[in-house]
Amino acid sequence: MSQVPLAQTIDPQLDELSAKNFARLSAFIHAYSGIKMPANKKTMLEGRLRRRMRTYGHTNLNDYCRFLFEDDGLEAETVHLIDVVTTNKTEFFREPTHFDFLEATGLPTLAQGRRKPIRIWSAAASIGAEAYTLAMVLEDFVTDRPGLDYTILATDICTDVLAKGVAGRYPETMIDPVPMARRRQYLMQSKDRSSGEVRIRPQLRAKVAFGRLNLMDDVYPVDRDIDIIFCRNILIYFDKPTQAKVLGRLCDHLVSGGYLFLGHSESIVGLDLPVRQVANTVFQKP
Repeated sequence: MSQVPLAQTIDPQLDELSAKNFARLSAFIHAYSGIKMPANKKTMLEGRLRRRMRTYGHTNLNDYCRFLFEDDGLEAETVHLIDVVTTNKTEFFREPTHFDFLEATGLPTLAQGRRKPIRIWSAAASIGAEAYTLAMVLEDFVTDRPGLDYTILATDICTDVLAKGVAGRYPETMIDPVPMARRRQYLMQSKDRSSGEVRIRPQLRAKVAFGRLNLMDDVYPVDRDIDIIFCRNILIYFDKPTQAKVLGRLCDHLVSGGYLFLGHSESIVGLDLPVRQVANTVFQKP
């Protein structure tokens, strides 16, 4: 008597989220992280959650959801759950006009008569490409101005990407946007050339502090005298009320005269914020 392969004995529907469980997950993800999870994201969510369910030996996604919502697994699993559902697209010198504005206008304005360090916050830092781009720009700027210094805080909700940022290792394919002079000055080739990686030089890594922060929290454990805040290409995942709350809190941490940078596809139209536009998706607090 021939045996039936195991894969054929399993109902494929068991490995799809039920409508109830998709609704529960969507509601939790939105409430915790602000990220919208509409019906057209169901297949994407299922694919990403399969990585996590295997960690606990669950055989299907609905068992994993039972573990989360009925067996008190959510508290221990939240950070890992959010790690797998977040999208972390980033690159060096992304939306380069922002860095052009900093070099031509923003930094010279902030540096006038200044004695204390320029403080920068990359508020959706992902794997750190944005923060290290800022470090390259700031390092070049302060080199010609003795006595001027800077600090950079890089935060994200995803712990996996923060660990990559701390390590400062990136595929060589990512560094194409970095000007050659800055590559020579701030990047190191791996001793193992077959790795296809480069690494940020130690002196630049030392200028960037990485930490986990959820922009949905009511209070941010960040000082309130930040000169430059980058919060780019994350608001597009939030609904308007969430955008208003997050941007309002960010502005609370921005010093008078400081700059807020949003992604080129993002807007503050219709939001009551204490900033004025000074360039494309660049805003200044009076």
